[in-house]
Amino acid sequence: MTSPIRIAVAGALGRMGLAVAEAVEAAPDLVLAGRFDRPDAVDPRLAERASVLQGADVVVDFSTPAASVALAGEAAARGGPALVIGSTGFSAGEVDALAEAALRVPILRAGNFSLGVNMLMGLVERAAASLSPGDFDIEILEAHHRRKVDAPSGTALMLGEAAARGRGVDLEAVSVRARDGISGVRPEGALGFAVVRGGGVIGEHSVIFAGEDEVLTLSHSARDRGLFARGALAAARWVVAREAGNYDMQDVLGFRR
Repeated sequence: MTSPIRIAVAGALGRMGLAVAEAVEAAPDLVLAGRFDRPDAVDPRLAERASVLQGADVVVDFSTPAASVALAGEAAARGGPALVIGSTGFSAGEVDALAEAALRVPILRAGNFSLGVNMLMGLVERAAASLSPGDFDIEILEAHHRRKVDAPSGTALMLGEAAARGRGVDLEAVSVRARDGISGVRPEGALGFAVVRGGGVIGEHSVIFAGEDEVLTLSHSARDRGLFARGALAAARWVVAREAGNYDMQDVLGFRR
């Protein structure tokens, strides 16, 4: 009989951390190796980070970019465990730091662990490749709960990257993150982002292809936060057997060969 995969949860007191721990405890092939959060966090369910890492095969981390980078550095120095990172809002320097750590341990990072969202990315890329920027403008709309601190969301940026790949352009060169006042005529080929924050919205994402005479909208709605936890655990099952490197959900779903 195969031994259960030992899963540790970082950012364990957050909404996603709690959902991941609950999903681990419900899975017969997984065991909860421990939980940790901020150094100043006080909760009887938490354990000291170093001891948790020692007993884990994979850490699932929904915390903050800075905390994720620190965790990745510690895991790399120890030679493990593998990491599944769902934090969003990383700076370019933080992404570079994760890439450095991935030379030593397998790191799977995604802005969204939903199967539906990752399928949506493929559809957006194909549509962007087929609908020319002269005929169709692309706008990305996302909505999340009032507690989300980064904007646009990691998922919105993933969808923007998919659209940019479809059109063969660099997202940073064409993205428009805000409009206010007399913003001028919309530049051809721009990728616009709009952000809504309020209430308890789990996650809503739409990619709008707006032509003069027709509008195509591709969208995804999250109804249950548990879907992200289940996706993260699917990623954990996949990454535990991988060599050191950078991975994402496209790898898990077999879209990259």
